[in-house]
Amino acid sequence: MIKTTVFGVALGTIVLSSGAIATPVTNSTFTPISSHLSNTTVEIAASSIDSTAIEQSVFTQINNYRVSQGLAKLTRNSDIDTQARIHSKNMANGTVAFGHTGFTERVKAIGIPYNAAAENVAYNQGYTDPATTDVQGWLKSPGHLTNIKGNYEKTGIGVATTSTGKVFLTQIFLR
Repeated sequence: MIKTTVFGVALGTIVLSSGAIATPVTNSTFTPISSHLSNTTVEIAASSIDSTAIEQSVFTQINNYRVSQGLAKLTRNSDIDTQARIHSKNMANGTVAFGHTGFTERVKAIGIPYNAAAENVAYNQGYTDPATTDVQGWLKSPGHLTNIKGNYEKTGIGVATTSTGKVFLTQIFLR
């Protein structure tokens, strides 16, 4: 078991429109929401974190929110999942810093024609329900919420964890 003090959640968002050259159309933002969370000590075994279940939970929660707002459900795409997982893994192992480094290349690597793309990232540690922790954080953040409510059709979600139980999450949106 890993005994850890909850540090809060870190979140980031970016939006990209396609054209001849893909360029960001909004600023990348970093929104710590630890002020919304209490410090709690919990025990969670890093090996007990089920990445597939977290991905599915995020997908379900995001679609439930979209439906509650009168928006169409997103379709999950395995090619987008793959790129989201790679990015989460790279953040978890320190290959890239937490954030959106390589977003343009990631979207191109998906191999699906698109008109617009966006990405939300988050990490947390010590929560028994990391999916809900991150989704609730995104819903409280204007930039993340814009992506969640955006005119997108497809999504992919990727989760990676560290040996200490830190959970990194990437969600990519495409239209």
